[in-house]
Amino acid sequence: MGLWSIRRRARPRRKPLATERYPVPLTAHQLWMVSLSAPVSRDRDASRTTLYPFTRLDDERARSWLAEQWEITSRAGLTRRLDELADSGYRARAQRLTGVAPLAWDAALYVDLARRGFACGLIGEADAWTALKNIVPAVVGTYASWQEYADHYLLGRKVWRDGLAGTRGDGQDDLPAPQQTADAHLRALLDPTDRSSPWNLAPWDTISHPDRTR
Repeated sequence: MGLWSIRRRARPRRKPLATERYPVPLTAHQLWMVSLSAPVSRDRDASRTTLYPFTRLDDERARSWLAEQWEITSRAGLTRRLDELADSGYRARAQRLTGVAPLAWDAALYVDLARRGFACGLIGEADAWTALKNIVPAVVGTYASWQEYADHYLLGRKVWRDGLAGTRGDGQDDLPAPQQTADAHLRALLDPTDRSSPWNLAPWDTISHPDRTR
């Protein structure tokens, strides 16, 4: 052996799986409600089948994201943002520009915020489910399929992104992902052959039938 022993660099410890803290599987209705935020959840470590938004526990990530992206640092702040998205959200501007009010865009953001608020402890699990249930009647009364929901989500996202581009001038590098990326993600969610898609696991009419365990 040489004079210096080679130490193996310790690998960073992986965060526990979210299912270790929240092992109870979702019911069919719960999965459907969580799936409203599936268009927003494009990251590789995003969870689309649990109330917790990530596959591994990362409460600080949820807390930082809410603070940096939405200026949410308290339960009151989260509640206020959820109320805004439920009442009018970004669809009011889209209505003025396109003649269409894409509720799906606001609903996806609403569910995403509620899940992240739950992840970082701003609201408890029961309150998170109550928040998700509150948006269901409006969504079900507006759309008849995941395809319709996806179409309006993409319209709302385009109006929102175009609005950001107009305020940032030539600074395109710091804009959200291009519309083509969102298009591709939605096509994957709608692909009937993709058994992992939450929209195939919880078809649109799931919420209109009695709840059941999965």
